Amino acid sequence: MTLFARYRLFVRYCKSMSRRQLLAAVPILLLLAGPAACTSREPAKGALTSPSTAAPSGTAFGPLVAGMPTYPTYPTAGNVYAAAVPGRLAGPVRGDRPMVYVPNTKSNDVWLIDPATFKVVGQFAGGPEPQHVVPSYDLRTLYVASSQVPQGGLVPIDARTGRPGRFIKLGDVYNLYFTPDGKQAIVVAEAYQRLDFYDPTTWRLVRSARFPECGGINHMDYSADGRTMFFSCEFANRMLVLDTASLRKLRDFQLTEAADGMPQDTRLTPDGQHFLVADMHANGVYVFDGQASRQTGFIRTGRGAHGIYFSRDARLAYVTNRDEGSVTVLDLARLKPTTTWRIPGGSPDMGGLSADGKQLWLSGRYNDEVYVLSTETGKLLARIPVGRGPHGLAVWPQPGRYSLGHTGNIR
Repeated sequence: MTLFARYRLFVRYCKSMSRRQLLAAVPILLLLAGPAACTSREPAKGALTSPSTAAPSGTAFGPLVAGMPTYPTYPTAGNVYAAAVPGRLAGPVRGDRPMVYVPNTKSNDVWLIDPATFKVVGQFAGGPEPQHVVPSYDLRTLYVASSQVPQGGLVPIDARTGRPGRFIKLGDVYNLYFTPDGKQAIVVAEAYQRLDFYDPTTWRLVRSARFPECGGINHMDYSADGRTMFFSCEFANRMLVLDTASLRKLRDFQLTEAADGMPQDTRLTPDGQHFLVADMHANGVYVFDGQASRQTGFIRTGRGAHGIYFSRDARLAYVTNRDEGSVTVLDLARLKPTTTWRIPGGSPDMGGLSADGKQLWLSGRYNDEVYVLSTETGKLLARIPVGRGPHGLAVWPQPGRYSLGHTGNIR
C-alpha cells in the first residue's frame, strides 16, 4: 500500500471515530501515519491518480450518453417521491426478503437484521471497508460499496434472497449512484476525487471525470428535471454543480457557516424546489434552490448534522445529528425545525425509512449499534448491537420505481 493510500485509510478511520476515541488514538496514529493523519482535510498535493483513468478537472472521456438522460414522468405533480409512498411496492420487489443490511466499516462485514423482530439473523463479508448498501436502479440487486484503496469494489446482494454474490473489484467505491435513465452506474471514487461511470451489467468503465477541487467528493442528488447533479465536497468545504449529460462543471459554492465545514448528505426536497445539504461542522443544513444556482438559507439542527431522510407523506425531513445523538425533524413547508428526538449516548449516522414509513432505521457509527425510531412519536424502539463502525445501512424492500443510488434515494 502506498503512503498516500495509507493516509486515506487513516483519514477514513478517523472520520468514523468520536472525539473522545480520536483523542485517545492520536499518539498511536501519529506514530503510524505521521502528524497529518487524523485531519479532516485532503493532502495538499491532491488525490491519488490512475494513469488509465485520470482526466483534467471536469473533463469526461470515452463515449458520452447520447442526449440528456431523463426520468420517467412523476405520477403526482409537485412530489418527486410520489411513487415511493406506502403501498407502492413494485411487482418484482413484493417477494423480496424483508431485511435491514448494515455495512460495518471497521469489521469489514455486513450484518442482517430482521425488521419484524429487531434480531440479527446473519452476516457476510462486505469487502474491505464497506461504506453503504445501495439499491440498483432496477431495484433487483443491492450493492455493498467497499472503499479501501486499492482493494475496494462492490459486493452484489440478491434482493430476493439476501444472499451475497461474487466481489466486483473496482478500486475505490465510497458511494454509488445511477444516471437518471439507469444506463450507467456512477462510482464515487472519493480517494481519487473522481466519478467513474460504468455499464451496470458488465461493470466496464465507460467514462470518467476528475475534480481535484472537490476533495472528498461524496454525496449527491439530481434536480427534479434530471439536468443537474449536485455533489458535496467533504474535505473542501464546498459544493459542486455538474451538467448531468456532459459532466461539465457549471459552478461551485464555497460554504460559509464553518471555516472547516464538512458537507455530507445532499438531497432534493419532495417539491423539487430546494436542495438540502447536511454539514457536520456547521451543525446544520444548507438550503439551495432546486437548480443549485444559489444558496437560500441555513437551518441549525445539531452537532454533527449528517444524514437527511423524508417522510412518506413528503411533509417532513429527518436530519441526523451524529455528534449529539439526536434527530431534528424539519417542517418542509416552512423549512423550520419542529422537534428533536434524542438518542441518549447515541451517534445516529445514515439509514432509511421502513416501507410503510413508520420507522426510521439509523446506524450508530460510534457505538456499534443500530437505532429504530418511531416516526409517529419519535420514541426509540430498539438499540441493536452490530459489527464495528456501522455506516450506510439499507432497509429493504422499498416502495418506488427506480433507485438513483445511495442507501435509498428512490423515485
